[in-house]
Amino acid sequence: MSGSGRTLPDTALGRAPGRGRMRGRRVLVVGAGTEDYGQDDPDLPVGNGRAACVLLAREGAAVACADLVLERAATTLGLVESEGGSGVAIGADASVEADVIRMFDEADAALGGIDGVVCNVGVGRGGGLAGTSVDDWDAVMAVNLRSHFLGCKHGVPRLDPGGAIVLVSSLAGIRPGSGIPAYDSSKAALGGLCRHAAMEGERGGVRVNVVAPGLVDTPLGRIATKMRPGRTKGRLPFGRQATPWDIAYATVFLLSDEACYVTGQTLAVDGGASTVR
Repeated sequence: MSGSGRTLPDTALGRAPGRGRMRGRRVLVVGAGTEDYGQDDPDLPVGNGRAACVLLAREGAAVACADLVLERAATTLGLVESEGGSGVAIGADASVEADVIRMFDEADAALGGIDGVVCNVGVGRGGGLAGTSVDDWDAVMAVNLRSHFLGCKHGVPRLDPGGAIVLVSSLAGIRPGSGIPAYDSSKAALGGLCRHAAMEGERGGVRVNVVAPGLVDTPLGRIATKMRPGRTKGRLPFGRQATPWDIAYATVFLLSDEACYVTGQTLAVDGGASTVR
């Protein structure tokens, strides 16, 4: 049940059957693993990247699951295969250009080409301006912004016409709220990167868009709530946080031909938190 008393649809619970929307497509998902952050909870949800991989497979795509930790990528690949899908697990640091080049090469070789890319990596360090060191700032920018830049730099030229890239941002990139200036700034910058990459990609028929989630019930989200209990104390849109599947469906939409005339856009999946509230 949601907080508003309405039963969640199967899509939001990750239970809806696939409809073949990505049949024949080959997608590289960067940040495909799920870290539990030491939480011993049998009901711990998946992360946004893992949910995207599973849904892509369910919709017919072959999926290259890339993560900083190869074991986490391999676990996701197992879920992809349980959906009847195929793919490969890749260990790579998305903030290091040599790793990114290798990651694309391995995905391309394993899948026989790449039609879509999802950049889903992010960290937060520091707190407030005074509590954020230069090292904090640089570390966050390297992961949250440089990795997405590298994904676009090496993704746009590799994709054939009809290909698409999705950058995963955050509501924090639209309005302040995380309390971490480096995080907010890096997420806001993804909008500018998206628009430029979309401009260059248009020449080759490649689309680039951003998904900006609001509060999401992921393992990292649960840690954030423990550290900052007020994070969810206000009235949540529709009485709940998003699920990772809500984010995955938006991601799949932007990768699919259903969004063939959508590029350079930011799709907020936040229950209206950035506009209605």
